[in-house]
Amino acid sequence: MYYLAIDIGASSGRHILGHLDQGRMVLEEVYRFGNQQISRNGHDCWDMDHLWKGILDGLSACGSLGKIPATIGIDTWAVDYVLLDGQDRPLGDAVAYRDRRTEGMDRLVEALIPARELYARTGIQKQSFNTIYQLMALKQEHPEQLEQAEHLLMIPDYFHFRLTGVKKQEYTNATSTNLVHAERGSWDLELIERLGLPARLFGPLSMPGTPVGELLPEIQRQVGFNAAVVLPATHDTGSAFLAVPAQDENAVYLSSGTWSLLGVENQAPITTEESRKANFTNEGGAWRRFRYLKNIMGLWMIQSIRRELNGNAYVAGRESRYAGEKRWSFSDLIAAAEASAYSAEVDANDSRFLAPESMIDAIRSFCQERGEPAPETVGDLMRCVYISLARCYRDAVGELSALTGTTYTSVNIVGGGCQDGYLNQLTAKALSLPVSAGPVEGTAIGNLIVQMIAAGEFQDLREARGCVRNSFEIKEVLP
Repeated sequence: MYYLAIDIGASSGRHILGHLDQGRMVLEEVYRFGNQQISRNGHDCWDMDHLWKGILDGLSACGSLGKIPATIGIDTWAVDYVLLDGQDRPLGDAVAYRDRRTEGMDRLVEALIPARELYARTGIQKQSFNTIYQLMALKQEHPEQLEQAEHLLMIPDYFHFRLTGVKKQEYTNATSTNLVHAERGSWDLELIERLGLPARLFGPLSMPGTPVGELLPEIQRQVGFNAAVVLPATHDTGSAFLAVPAQDENAVYLSSGTWSLLGVENQAPITTEESRKANFTNEGGAWRRFRYLKNIMGLWMIQSIRRELNGNAYVAGRESRYAGEKRWSFSDLIAAAEASAYSAEVDANDSRFLAPESMIDAIRSFCQERGEPAPETVGDLMRCVYISLARCYRDAVGELSALTGTTYTSVNIVGGGCQDGYLNQLTAKALSLPVSAGPVEGTAIGNLIVQMIAAGEFQDLREARGCVRNSFEIKEVLP
């Protein structure tokens, strides 16, 4: 029996079929499509029509292969949303979280809800792009959209609705909005009222494993089959953490991709003032687990540098002055970093690295402002980013240990970034801890795990993680 994970990230989406064969999980990527931000009405937005076409084309590819999934689940990044009116038509654009519209919105929110109280209630770290700030920005720019809106759906909720005609707000992604009460696991309607947001937008939350519905008849005709949609942990990090095959109970988890999400699983949120000041978050997970973690800029910096070097800068239409004849691959960048002796570091979590017009210029100016020599070569630039990320991981584990009172003894890395052996080695050395790297397709595997548990293939998460350990290569890296 096949199950289908549609995993959509900031740069691409993939349709990955999973099934069990003699107790092992087998994956097959059947389709891949690109994703990028577009400029629309003065904002950086997601091309939702392009993403929807990619979803349908991938489903059609499954039909063409004759590999029909029993269930389907979509996961994406967090915090971004779609508003629908009373006729289920989208209102406005799906503005992307890296857009600058949220600048200064924290001050407006904190005038209504002090930061200390907001954290104590929701447990979510302060990040400028959180949905709470996006909604406040929309309230300033387009209040009429909030007045007309009847439904708020996070990005994967919206695509599940397009597939089935059924609207559900999934719990793990909802927690990223900064509007869900951490202890109760439901929308904090008092906060929502104080912010002046329409309460009608926030309905019952559904847990991963909840059936959504079958494909609409017109979708069935287009893709050639019917299947049920089941909610995974629709926040991609929520899915990725489920795939960590840790055997060490004092292991730190690191989901490594565009973002690096470093932390542990807890049974209850930690919403102390010390935790808030350290900027740790309590994201909701499947089965009411909490991902207690810190967001670190991650491979975004490396991805941005590569785009810039190859003449495809982040800002649409901007010619990169660093572009040359050479086309840089990620392996080229790693080799250049390994050959460099550059030693200056940057704070990878500095807001200037969130969406700069030039990541290279942002790194160089950071170093110069601190009296360090600016990196001049590609190797120096990459070495700077790599050692900076490893230092951020080290510092985050130290903070985590102080906040939880736990001495951590290993690191488990999942996601595409676990393939970067150079970063894995730097991480092991910086933390003086052994690193287990894999599985690569952590997010898709976690998505599939929820579907398979819902179908009765596994009894629980423990059994599923045991299957992951036996199914995929895990590389061990010693400090």
